[in-house]
Amino acid sequence: MHLTYFGANSWLLELGQHRILIDPWLVGSLIFGNLPWFFKGDKPQVLDALPNKIDLILLSQGLEDHAHKPTLKMLDKTIPVVGSTSAAKVVKELGYTQVTSLTPNQTFILANQVEIRALPGAPIGPLQQENSYLIKQLDSGTSLYYEPHGYPPIELKNYAPVDVVISPVITMELPLLGSIIQGNKTALQLAQSVKPQVFLNTAAGGNVQYSGLLNYLIRIVGSMDELRSQLAQHNLPTQVIDPQLKEPIELNLLPQVA
Repeated sequence: MHLTYFGANSWLLELGQHRILIDPWLVGSLIFGNLPWFFKGDKPQVLDALPNKIDLILLSQGLEDHAHKPTLKMLDKTIPVVGSTSAAKVVKELGYTQVTSLTPNQTFILANQVEIRALPGAPIGPLQQENSYLIKQLDSGTSLYYEPHGYPPIELKNYAPVDVVISPVITMELPLLGSIIQGNKTALQLAQSVKPQVFLNTAAGGNVQYSGLLNYLIRIVGSMDELRSQLAQHNLPTQVIDPQLKEPIELNLLPQVA
């Protein structure tokens, strides 16, 4: 398994012979609701070129930091897309031709070799819940769990052990609204539940420069060192990795027994 981090929630997963682009924000700024005064994100480094030979785009949410329209407009619209209901709506409106909408516990099989199982993800408001994903290479059993807001579902424990987890380590809180990302509250619980060999931090990395009113209101709690300390206290050997922007990570995983 190889992973490349592009900052925020954007990843390239190479599993076997397949390349899966996850929640890509690869070009331009990140702006919520076309209101840069409210929230704007910019990356310090511009990509020389977009990733090529992509077999699948996987979207966990329909919000701009997961289904980033400027990026999606630049990618080949014949690439198959799997996403939450709201994410599928976004890419269909952009002209993508192979779109599969998954709700929790539905699965998608890529080329008879990779299973993508949707599980409950982050709540967006009182009535909408987005997706998390359990991705499994069928011949080897190698597995990865991805959820970018720190909301692991109870049923995830039924699929333990999971080799690799991508989930936030920190919590982001807003006055009156509470946690919008709650990694600091759930990362240890997640590691205890599925006993991953590797835990990769997401959401807050990549040296993204944020500005706008919302950025000044956010309070951040937690760190990777704190999670490492918690894991050690609970005798969990999980390796916590802080991914570096655009630097491929090769994970040499050991076979696990359920």
